[in-house]
Formats: sequence, C-alpha cells, structure tokens
Amino acid sequence: MGQVAVLFRLMPHGVETDLTAVAKAIPPSLPAGVTIRGMQVKEIAYGLKSLLVSVVMDDAGGVLDSTEHALAKLPHVESVEVMEEGLL
Repeated sequence: MGQVAVLFRLMPHGVETDLTAVAKAIPPSLPAGVTIRGMQVKEIAYGLKSLLVSVVMDDAGGVLDSTEHALAKLPHVESVEVMEEGLL
C-alpha cells in the first residue's frame, strides 16, 4: 500500500470567519494515519478567503472519504472540496 497526497479546499461560512481558528481545529479532527503537510490561506474574491490543506494518507479504502467528512464537520466550514490527489 502506498501513500497519497491530497489537497483540500475549505470554504468558510463567510468573510468574517477566522481561518486561523479553523486551521487550529484541523489536526485533532483528522483520522488516524493522516498527517498535515501544509496549510495556506488563499484569497478568492471580495474579501472571501479559503483554507488550502495538504495532507498525506495511506492509499486505503475509505480514508479519503473519512478525512473529507471530518473536515466538513469543523465549525464555520461551509464546504470541502478535493482539489488535487496523487500518489507519492
């Protein structure tokens, strides 16, 4: 079994959402075996920003879905989208 790098884009509920607080809530919410490679705030438009989260996980069934579900359950996160996925 290999490892997969995945880039998620988290969209907040609105421009007033504190993305630093969202970023701090991510590590304890991730499933076992998923590690964070990096996070970056990216400007979208008109003051709206997204949080890009890069993670590494085992290439096992269900891990990607459980990670996406865990991120979607975070407070102040409106949506989660997989932007990129690739084998390491």
